[in-house]
Amino acid sequence: MMKLKPIEDRIVIKMVEAEETTKSGIILTAGAKEKPQIAEVIAAGPGGTVDGEEVKMQVKAGDKVVTSKYSGTEIKIDGEEYIIVRQKDILAIVE
Repeated sequence: MMKLKPIEDRIVIKMVEAEETTKSGIILTAGAKEKPQIAEVIAAGPGGTVDGEEVKMQVKAGDKVVTSKYSGTEIKIDGEEYIIVRQKDILAIVE
């Protein structure tokens, strides 16, 4: 099985199925159901100096996050679809 190890401030995420109503009571619209924006972090890079600025990673594997709708690079490994995004494309951590 291949494994992805992101570098710099990159994060490997996997989209999770959208529910019509989340546990916290947020109702997802039809548009959100078509393209869910909640993902699980599979792996996170170490951060460090990126484009001349120090980046501290704020997410870790297992976190559920909300991402920008059309961000990242899609990749398929062993039949599973993943997206590689930069930390700045993560809008929020779902708690």
